[in-house]
Amino acid sequence: MAMANVDKGELMDQVKQQIAVANAQELLQQMTQKCFKKCINKPGTSLDSSEQKCISMCMDRFMDSWNLISRTYGQRLQREQSKF
Repeated sequence: MAMANVDKGELMDQVKQQIAVANAQELLQQMTQKCFKKCINKPGTSLDSSEQKCISMCMDRFMDSWNLISRTYGQRLQREQSKF
């Protein structure tokens, strides 16, 4: 029985890691799409300085928003779990 519990724990850790990787990939894809659409008017072989600045600021704002939402969601989950 103890072995089954260890296997379940390891399996849960692997699933959590896979979910975290999938979430990171989704975040990167969304950020790339939104910032590219917002900042790049005419795709070319390089970015000019205004495009570089726009991309940088867009990514910073996107990450700040993502972190705020993640923290708020985590706090909400903790409150909900403490009710039980």
